[in-house]
Amino acid sequence: MRVFLAGASGVIGRRLVPLLVQAGHVVGGMTRSAGKMELLAELGAVPILCDVFDRDALIQAVRDFNPDVVLNELTDLPDEVEKIGDHAELNARIRTEGNQNLIEAARRSGSPKILAQTVAWQLPDGPDARAVAALERSVLAEGGVVLSYGQFYGPGTYNEQQIPAEPRVQIDRAAERTVELLDAPSGVVVITD
Repeated sequence: MRVFLAGASGVIGRRLVPLLVQAGHVVGGMTRSAGKMELLAELGAVPILCDVFDRDALIQAVRDFNPDVVLNELTDLPDEVEKIGDHAELNARIRTEGNQNLIEAARRSGSPKILAQTVAWQLPDGPDARAVAALERSVLAEGGVVLSYGQFYGPGTYNEQQIPAEPRVQIDRAAERTVELLDAPSGVVVITD
């Protein structure tokens, strides 16, 4: 399959690209950072430089790649876990406006299947919780699959040295499970240990 991976240079995206390629898929790896294009090529993706908030450019990028699947692994989180609260509005925006832009781009390129990540734990009421709910509703309305991940742990995650409270999932297992779910029927799939 042709898989358009939004968030390809992120923590899970970097693991997904080689797994998808190994499984025989062609991966269009989207990043908004020109500095990550080379990394994506080295991982085996066709690098695609595009900002999810540039709706017209995104629609064109998805059309040009012509995917069978759009895989939304986008988040806007800081490098330091202590600063997550400062990013709540940014992360909420990527889950709402960014996700809607991806859905619109998918619609305009033949309506490939959509899979999108959310979290498997209850967020406190606020912009991020509302954004997760909106993302889940919109993906399910398109007949897509919501990938509801536990807290990531392992190399490159916020939890490199310690195992977080449940729900949790080891980052490499989360990536493996995601690849297995490309053909999953529409619904919410909880991905935890």
